[in-house]
Amino acid sequence: MTTTTVTVTGMTCGHCAASVREEISEIAGVTNVDVDVARATVTIDSVAPVDAAAIQSAVEEAGYHLAG
Repeated sequence: MTTTTVTVTGMTCGHCAASVREEISEIAGVTNVDVDVARATVTIDSVAPVDAAAIQSAVEEAGYHLAG
């Protein structure tokens, strides 16, 4: 099991969190996604390390951006 935490900018509500969670959950190997809107963090549990480009693509598909 691997855990990855990223910072996502632009999230302001539960709907934002749900959109990001839904898109990241579709990445192969992802087992759990926890979104903390107040901290602007997304914690991703997966069976193997998740490709950073896949995370970025999923976040952008949801309408948000990775910080940094």
